[in-house]
Amino acid sequence: MMTKTYAVKRSEIQREWRVVDADGATLGRLATRIAVLLRGKHRATFSTHIDTGDPVIVLNASKIKVTGKKLQAKQYVRHSGYPGGMRTESLERLLARRPEEVIRRAVRGMLPQNRLGEQMMRKLHVYAGGEHPHAAQRPTELKEATAR
Repeated sequence: MMTKTYAVKRSEIQREWRVVDADGATLGRLATRIAVLLRGKHRATFSTHIDTGDPVIVLNASKIKVTGKKLQAKQYVRHSGYPGGMRTESLERLLARRPEEVIRRAVRGMLPQNRLGEQMMRKLHVYAGGEHPHAAQRPTELKEATAR
């Protein structure tokens, strides 16, 4: 007897808002944890072709930690498309200027590079401080496993 594979329907997806505190967390490890939640890989009903993930709120983005010499060595590069239009910025400068963008870029690189990934990114809310305007969604605090 053959059993059919269960495929989750859009109407069956239950989303639960999550809050992650980035205070003292390592950037890459935190981004991996957030990407798993946004994709929905923590659920038994995960499907690669459907967004089954939860919305995530990240607080204290300015208090993130990085290992080694990444603050000076890591460069964020963009190009305008015009001659001489290449712009680089170190992690240290971007963290001082826009700490939310550091986490957003780290998470974006871990999600699918297509429309589905963009849809998942819209569920990510990053704040430099410890306050967020999403109290009405009743988000649950996510305990970080930082003590290793």
